[in-house]
Amino acid sequence: MKILTIIMSLLALALIIFNFTKINFEAPFKGESAVALITILASLCAVLILAILTISKRIEQKVKERR
Repeated sequence: MKILTIIMSLLALALIIFNFTKINFEAPFKGESAVALITILASLCAVLILAILTISKRIEQKVKERR
């Protein structure tokens, strides 16, 4: 599970970097730039969800150790 979350986080970060290069800063909300911004936002959400998953797994492990 840990390896999967790391791989997915790296893929999401790669998508962020790739789509950042696709943004036209003169017209960021038109055409392909809008799609790139939406994809960046979705990738950021994915990274956040994966971070929450990692933290919840750590908490679950610590709770099991105390029992």
